[in-house]
Amino acid sequence: MDATVDTDTDTNAAPHSPEAFDALEQLVGVNLARLRAERQLSLDALARASGVSRAMLAQIESARSVPSIKVLCKVAAALKVSVAAFLRRHATNGFEHLPAERSTRVVSANGRYSARPLYPNDESAVAEFHELRIAPLHTEAGVRRAPGTTVNLVVSDGTLEVSVHDRRQLLATGDAIVFDADQPHSLRNPGDTEARAFRVTLRAETPPRWDVPAAGATREEAVRDRALD
Repeated sequence: MDATVDTDTDTNAAPHSPEAFDALEQLVGVNLARLRAERQLSLDALARASGVSRAMLAQIESARSVPSIKVLCKVAAALKVSVAAFLRRHATNGFEHLPAERSTRVVSANGRYSARPLYPNDESAVAEFHELRIAPLHTEAGVRRAPGTTVNLVVSDGTLEVSVHDRRQLLATGDAIVFDADQPHSLRNPGDTEARAFRVTLRAETPPRWDVPAAGATREEAVRDRALD
């Protein structure tokens, strides 16, 4: 049984709707104000350090303006954070502590396999990070994911046999493997003690649509066919 949660942070607002932009302005503003306060910087001090005017910084913090990437890069450099720090939703203090005793561990029906999410699972994530536990002599079939999804797995304790289609790879403690998760795959613990592993699942990116006109087709025909698709 796999522990994956897919949720949207704002299911009511379309990606390019006015509501979505308002939410983005608010998010960037709140995070900028928090980061500046943590560093005990005044607006004037941050303006001098970043080269961004005090007026612009005040507009960003009050959610009256969405800054350009260039402006955000300047401010991020001055605050010594990544640009992504302005877009955090799950970590109001810049980090989120995930105590082991309060974690949600998903256990298979027979109790011989479990997965614990090691990332905030209340919002959609490009990468999923799990701790796995596999009982002795147990085989757990993997859940096939969308094409382009990859798994990076490292064994932290014991041994694991990873099967992808009809190919098998035995992993000892410390060994790692990367494989395509859209293929039939499974994990087997061949040992007589519990095996543990850490798994990172990288979700597939939506590929661009490459429109290749049929031989002899005109550009207008290609556009028409794309609209009907």
